[in-house]
Amino acid sequence: MRRFFLAIGIFTIGIILFLSSCDDSAHSLGEFRINIATAIPNGENSYSLLLDNGTRLWPAASAVTYNPEMNQRVFLNYTILSGAKDGYNHYIKVNDIWNILTKDVIELNTHNEDSIGNDPVKTNAVWVGGDYLNVSFMFNYGGVQPHAINLVKNMLDESSSTNNIELEFRHNSYDSQQYKFYEGFVCFDLRPLRVENTDSVKLSVKVKEFIGETTYDVIYKYNHGIAELATEMPIPVISSNEYY
Repeated sequence: MRRFFLAIGIFTIGIILFLSSCDDSAHSLGEFRINIATAIPNGENSYSLLLDNGTRLWPAASAVTYNPEMNQRVFLNYTILSGAKDGYNHYIKVNDIWNILTKDVIELNTHNEDSIGNDPVKTNAVWVGGDYLNVSFMFNYGGVQPHAINLVKNMLDESSSTNNIELEFRHNSYDSQQYKFYEGFVCFDLRPLRVENTDSVKLSVKVKEFIGETTYDVIYKYNHGIAELATEMPIPVISSNEYY
Protein backbone atom coordinates (compact mmCIF):
# COMPACT_ATOMS: atom_id res chain seq x y z
CA MET A 1 0.00 0.00 0.00
CA ARG A 2 1.32 3.45 -0.87
CA ARG A 3 0.80 6.70 0.93
CA PHE A 4 -1.17 9.47 -0.70
CA PHE A 5 -1.40 13.12 0.25
CA LEU A 6 -4.49 14.94 -1.04
CA ALA A 7 -4.99 18.69 -0.91
CA ILE A 8 -7.74 20.16 1.23
CA GLY A 9 -10.63 22.09 -0.21
CA ILE A 10 -12.26 20.50 -3.29
CA PHE A 11 -15.66 22.13 -3.57
CA THR A 12 -19.01 20.32 -3.17
CA ILE A 13 -20.32 20.87 -6.65
CA GLY A 14 -21.31 18.94 -9.77
CA ILE A 15 -18.71 17.05 -11.74
CA ILE A 16 -18.67 20.03 -14.07
CA LEU A 17 -18.54 23.33 -12.24
CA PHE A 18 -19.10 26.25 -14.54
CA LEU A 19 -18.69 29.82 -13.32
CA SER A 20 -18.64 32.76 -15.73
CA SER A 21 -17.89 36.41 -15.75
CA CYS A 22 -19.86 38.97 -17.75
CA ASP A 23 -17.73 38.26 -20.82
CA ASP A 24 -19.94 36.96 -23.66
CA SER A 25 -17.03 35.52 -25.67
CA ALA A 26 -17.00 31.84 -26.57
CA HIS A 27 -14.11 31.02 -24.23
CA SER A 28 -13.91 33.63 -21.49
CA LEU A 29 -10.81 33.59 -19.29
CA GLY A 30 -13.19 34.33 -16.40
CA GLU A 31 -14.81 30.91 -16.75
CA PHE A 32 -13.60 27.69 -15.16
CA ARG A 33 -14.69 24.11 -14.74
CA ILE A 34 -13.79 21.34 -12.31
CA ASN A 35 -13.69 17.73 -13.50
CA ILE A 36 -12.28 14.38 -12.56
CA ALA A 37 -9.67 13.40 -15.15
CA THR A 38 -6.88 10.93 -15.84
CA ALA A 39 -3.43 12.41 -16.43
CA ILE A 40 -1.42 11.01 -19.34
CA PRO A 41 2.33 11.84 -19.34
CA ASN A 42 3.69 12.76 -22.78
CA GLY A 43 7.36 13.07 -21.89
CA GLU A 44 9.34 15.22 -19.51
CA ASN A 45 7.22 18.01 -17.98
CA SER A 46 4.46 17.35 -20.51
CA TYR A 47 1.06 15.69 -20.14
CA SER A 48 -2.49 15.61 -21.46
CA LEU A 49 -5.75 14.92 -19.66
CA LEU A 50 -8.63 12.55 -20.37
CA LEU A 51 -12.07 13.22 -18.87
CA ASP A 52 -14.32 10.31 -17.97
CA ASN A 53 -16.61 11.05 -20.92
CA GLY A 54 -13.70 10.63 -23.36
CA THR A 55 -12.93 14.35 -23.84
CA ARG A 56 -9.20 14.95 -24.47
CA LEU A 57 -7.62 18.13 -23.10
CA TRP A 58 -4.24 19.70 -23.86
CA PRO A 59 -2.76 22.03 -21.20
CA ALA A 60 -1.57 24.87 -23.43
CA ALA A 61 -1.07 27.04 -20.34
CA SER A 62 -0.84 26.36 -16.62
CA ALA A 63 -0.79 28.32 -13.38
CA VAL A 64 0.83 25.38 -11.56
CA THR A 65 3.70 22.95 -12.13
CA TYR A 66 2.57 19.34 -12.37
CA ASN A 67 4.44 16.13 -13.23
CA PRO A 68 2.05 13.16 -13.14
CA GLU A 69 2.63 9.44 -13.11
CA MET A 70 0.92 7.30 -15.76
CA ASN A 71 -2.82 6.84 -15.14
CA GLN A 72 -2.87 9.20 -12.17
CA ARG A 73 -6.39 10.39 -11.38
CA VAL A 74 -6.83 14.09 -10.60
CA PHE A 75 -9.31 16.80 -9.76
CA LEU A 76 -8.81 19.42 -12.46
CA ASN A 77 -9.69 23.11 -12.32
CA TYR A 78 -9.37 24.49 -15.85
CA THR A 79 -10.37 27.16 -18.32
CA ILE A 80 -11.14 26.31 -21.94
CA LEU A 81 -8.99 28.25 -24.41
CA SER A 82 -10.06 26.75 -27.75
CA GLY A 83 -12.22 24.22 -29.49
CA ALA A 84 -10.98 21.05 -31.18
CA LYS A 85 -7.35 21.28 -32.26
CA ASP A 86 -4.48 18.88 -33.07
CA GLY A 87 -6.46 15.80 -32.03
CA TYR A 88 -7.69 17.31 -28.74
CA ASN A 89 -11.23 18.43 -27.96
CA HIS A 90 -9.94 21.56 -26.24
CA TYR A 91 -6.79 23.47 -25.43
CA ILE A 92 -7.04 24.55 -21.81
CA LYS A 93 -5.35 26.53 -19.06
CA VAL A 94 -4.80 24.49 -15.89
CA ASN A 95 -5.76 26.70 -12.96
CA ASP A 96 -5.09 24.02 -10.35
CA ILE A 97 -4.78 20.25 -10.15
CA TRP A 98 -4.96 17.81 -7.23
CA ASN A 99 -3.95 14.15 -7.24
CA ILE A 100 -6.61 11.62 -6.27
CA LEU A 101 -5.71 8.43 -4.46
CA THR A 102 -5.48 5.95 -7.37
CA LYS A 103 -5.09 2.23 -6.70
CA ASP A 104 -5.36 -1.22 -8.27
CA VAL A 105 -7.89 -3.86 -7.27
CA ILE A 106 -6.06 -6.47 -5.18
CA GLU A 107 -6.75 -9.99 -3.96
CA LEU A 108 -7.69 -10.57 -0.34
CA ASN A 109 -6.03 -13.74 0.91
CA THR A 110 -4.62 -15.34 4.05
CA HIS A 111 -1.36 -13.41 3.69
CA ASN A 112 -2.84 -9.89 3.70
CA GLU A 113 -6.15 -10.40 5.51
CA ASP A 114 -5.02 -8.64 8.70
CA SER A 115 -3.54 -5.61 6.94
CA ILE A 116 -6.63 -5.12 4.72
CA GLY A 117 -9.00 -4.82 7.69
CA ASN A 118 -12.77 -4.38 7.58
CA ASP A 119 -13.69 -1.25 9.55
CA PRO A 120 -16.90 0.62 8.66
CA VAL A 121 -17.22 3.70 6.44
CA LYS A 122 -20.10 5.77 5.12
CA THR A 123 -20.30 5.81 1.33
CA ASN A 124 -21.64 8.93 -0.35
CA ALA A 125 -21.45 7.68 -3.96
CA VAL A 126 -20.01 4.75 -5.90
CA TRP A 127 -19.87 4.94 -9.70
CA VAL A 128 -17.86 4.00 -12.77
CA GLY A 129 -16.11 6.85 -14.58
CA GLY A 130 -14.06 5.92 -17.65
CA ASP A 131 -11.94 2.92 -16.64
CA TYR A 132 -12.19 3.59 -12.91
CA LEU A 133 -14.47 2.92 -9.98
CA ASN A 134 -14.88 6.20 -8.12
CA VAL A 135 -15.80 6.10 -4.43
CA SER A 136 -16.72 9.10 -2.28
CA PHE A 137 -16.79 8.07 1.38
CA MET A 138 -16.67 9.24 5.00
CA PHE A 139 -14.60 7.75 7.82
CA ASN A 140 -13.79 8.46 11.46
CA TYR A 141 -10.25 9.65 12.07
CA GLY A 142 -8.26 10.62 15.16
CA GLY A 143 -5.30 12.42 13.60
CA VAL A 144 -2.53 9.96 14.48
CA GLN A 145 -2.38 6.73 12.46
CA PRO A 146 -3.04 6.91 8.68
CA HIS A 147 -5.75 4.52 7.57
CA ALA A 148 -5.75 2.04 4.67
CA ILE A 149 -8.32 1.99 1.85
CA ASN A 150 -8.53 -0.85 -0.69
CA LEU A 151 -10.84 -2.55 -3.18
CA VAL A 152 -10.42 -6.33 -3.06
CA LYS A 153 -11.49 -9.57 -4.66
CA ASN A 154 -12.12 -11.77 -1.64
CA MET A 155 -10.39 -15.07 -2.37
CA LEU A 156 -11.37 -16.34 1.11
CA ASP A 157 -15.11 -16.18 0.37
CA GLU A 158 -16.38 -19.32 -1.37
CA SER A 159 -20.04 -18.34 -1.19
CA SER A 160 -20.14 -16.41 -4.48
CA SER A 161 -23.17 -17.40 -6.55
CA THR A 162 -23.78 -14.52 -8.96
CA ASN A 163 -22.59 -13.75 -12.46
CA ASN A 164 -21.18 -10.44 -11.26
CA ILE A 165 -17.56 -9.75 -10.35
CA GLU A 166 -17.78 -9.44 -6.58
CA LEU A 167 -15.59 -6.84 -4.91
CA GLU A 168 -15.29 -5.43 -1.40
CA PHE A 169 -14.42 -1.89 -0.36
CA ARG A 170 -12.16 -2.30 2.68
CA HIS A 171 -11.03 0.15 5.36
CA ASN A 172 -8.42 -0.48 8.05
CA SER A 173 -8.33 2.09 10.87
CA TYR A 174 -5.54 0.17 12.65
CA ASP A 175 -7.57 0.51 15.86
CA SER A 176 -6.63 4.19 16.01
CA GLN A 177 -8.63 6.71 18.01
CA GLN A 178 -11.47 8.23 16.02
CA TYR A 179 -12.54 11.75 16.91
CA LYS A 180 -13.92 13.33 13.76
CA PHE A 181 -15.75 12.45 10.54
CA TYR A 182 -13.66 13.09 7.41
CA GLU A 183 -14.53 12.82 3.73
CA GLY A 184 -12.28 10.94 1.33
CA PHE A 185 -12.19 10.01 -2.34
CA VAL A 186 -10.46 7.16 -4.17
CA CYS A 187 -10.33 5.71 -7.70
CA PHE A 188 -9.64 2.06 -8.58
CA ASP A 189 -8.36 0.92 -11.99
CA LEU A 190 -10.89 -1.52 -13.47
CA ARG A 191 -9.08 -2.43 -16.70
CA PRO A 192 -7.64 -5.72 -15.35
CA LEU A 193 -11.25 -6.87 -14.77
CA ARG A 194 -12.16 -6.75 -18.46
CA VAL A 195 -13.39 -10.03 -19.93
CA GLU A 196 -12.30 -11.05 -23.42
CA ASN A 197 -14.93 -10.87 -26.19
CA THR A 198 -17.30 -8.72 -24.10
CA ASP A 199 -17.91 -4.97 -23.93
CA SER A 200 -18.95 -4.75 -20.29
CA VAL A 201 -18.88 -6.52 -16.93
CA LYS A 202 -21.20 -6.26 -13.95
CA LEU A 203 -19.61 -5.41 -10.61
CA SER A 204 -21.07 -5.91 -7.14
CA VAL A 205 -19.23 -3.75 -4.61
CA LYS A 206 -19.83 -4.70 -0.99
CA VAL A 207 -19.27 -2.01 1.66
CA LYS A 208 -19.35 -2.37 5.44
CA GLU A 209 -21.27 0.72 6.54
CA PHE A 210 -21.82 2.00 10.09
CA ILE A 211 -25.47 0.90 9.79
CA GLY A 212 -24.80 -2.46 8.13
CA GLU A 213 -23.64 -3.91 4.85
CA THR A 214 -24.47 -2.24 1.52
CA THR A 215 -23.89 -3.61 -1.99
CA TYR A 216 -23.56 -1.34 -5.04
CA ASP A 217 -24.29 -2.96 -8.40
CA VAL A 218 -22.61 -1.06 -11.24
CA ILE A 219 -21.69 -1.79 -14.85
CA TYR A 220 -18.20 -1.21 -16.22
CA LYS A 221 -18.52 -0.56 -19.96
CA TYR A 222 -15.54 -0.54 -22.31
CA ASN A 223 -15.09 -0.36 -26.09
CA HIS A 224 -18.02 2.07 -26.20
CA GLY A 225 -18.41 5.47 -27.81
CA ILE A 226 -17.81 8.70 -25.90
CA ALA A 227 -21.51 9.57 -25.63
CA GLU A 228 -22.29 6.23 -23.99
CA LEU A 229 -19.62 6.77 -21.34
CA ALA A 230 -20.66 10.27 -20.30
CA THR A 231 -21.11 10.50 -16.53
CA GLU A 232 -22.15 13.27 -14.18
CA MET A 233 -21.71 12.78 -10.44
CA PRO A 234 -21.01 15.15 -7.56
CA ILE A 235 -17.43 16.08 -6.74
CA PRO A 236 -17.02 15.65 -2.99
CA VAL A 237 -15.57 17.81 -0.27
CA ILE A 238 -12.10 16.42 0.50
CA SER A 239 -11.04 17.27 4.01
CA SER A 240 -8.41 14.67 4.85
CA ASN A 241 -5.11 13.28 3.61
CA GLU A 242 -4.89 10.59 6.24
CA TYR A 243 -5.30 7.40 4.26
CA TYR A 244 -3.38 5.12 1.91
